[in-house]
Amino acid sequence: MNLKLAPYESQSRQWPRSGRHILAQFDAESVIVYQAYRPAIGRFAAANGYFGDGFSLSRMSWIKPNFLWMMYRCGWASKEGQEVVLAVRLHRAAFDTILAAAVPSAFDPRLYATDAEWKSAIAHSDVRLQWDPDHHPSGAPVARRAIQLGLRGRVLEKYSREWILSIEDVSDFAREQSARVAGRLSELTMPAEGVYDVADPAVVRRLGLDSPSRDS
Repeated sequence: MNLKLAPYESQSRQWPRSGRHILAQFDAESVIVYQAYRPAIGRFAAANGYFGDGFSLSRMSWIKPNFLWMMYRCGWASKEGQEVVLAVRLHRAAFDTILAAAVPSAFDPRLYATDAEWKSAIAHSDVRLQWDPDHHPSGAPVARRAIQLGLRGRVLEKYSREWILSIEDVSDFAREQSARVAGRLSELTMPAEGVYDVADPAVVRRLGLDSPSRDS
């Protein structure tokens, strides 16, 4: 695999314990996000480097930069229809564009004066923002929140082809690591992830991001 890997236990000691944070594998040029699909869609994407056969541009598609959240959602590549887990390497500028366009999936009075104002923002944005409990490898929820981003319309079109640097099938790796969850966490390896820094204060506020302090 082309992903950078590191032991789960050493990583988890460095992550914030609570709050809203974007955990991801990234560098100066790219960010990894994850999706899980049935074999026909996932294998085509991995083989061709873009989303094609079976991939729908008419419905919202959710991306997750956090590997463990993806593993919780797809059952470590075991759930029906989610057997193929993809690590999609995006241009970092594209990921920042997605974040800047995100609108929360629920009304937040700190961001919108009225429900009508929020609904208008939802209607005019192609990116939906949702914060969910992050999860321990066992599947138990933790205090920290994990981000997922729903894409539609023009943003989804750009995501499916134009913004992609590479797509890698990491399903076998996910299933291999799942065997180490029960009683063998010292052997669990996963993609190396850190807190993704968002430079624009307005985007930080809209996303509701917290300080990356471990004790937040």
